[in-house]
Amino acid sequence: MKTIGNLLWLVLAGFWLALGYLFGGLIMCVTIIGIPFGIQAFKLAGLAFWPFGRTTVIRSSAGLLEIVFNIIWLVLFGWAIFLAHIAAGVALCITIIGIPFGIQAFKLSLLALWPFGRAIIPLSGTSPSYRSQS
Repeated sequence: MKTIGNLLWLVLAGFWLALGYLFGGLIMCVTIIGIPFGIQAFKLAGLAFWPFGRTTVIRSSAGLLEIVFNIIWLVLFGWAIFLAHIAAGVALCITIIGIPFGIQAFKLSLLALWPFGRAIIPLSGTSPSYRSQS
């Protein structure tokens, strides 16, 4: 069932959201300072491309550096990505069939605001070193 959901997501919104993350990640990787942000954008592109069956968890090793990076991310990129996910979520929720996809876009919007210090894992199980984020 999650494969069908992922394929529908890909057609409805996932391709364009992932493409935006990939393009942004390439731009960020142009400078050495931007490489950590570009790598994070690539991770988010993978989740935006194929989100069903995976979730994000807070890494227990997250520290002060992740907080600093998250603040920089929020000010420079996060708010715009957040708005893109919200727009996609609202558009998808117009129809009854699109509601699950809209909810997924809203989940991704929160991740787009504060992505550092999180890990993307399969839903089948979690490692004891991670805290689940609902």
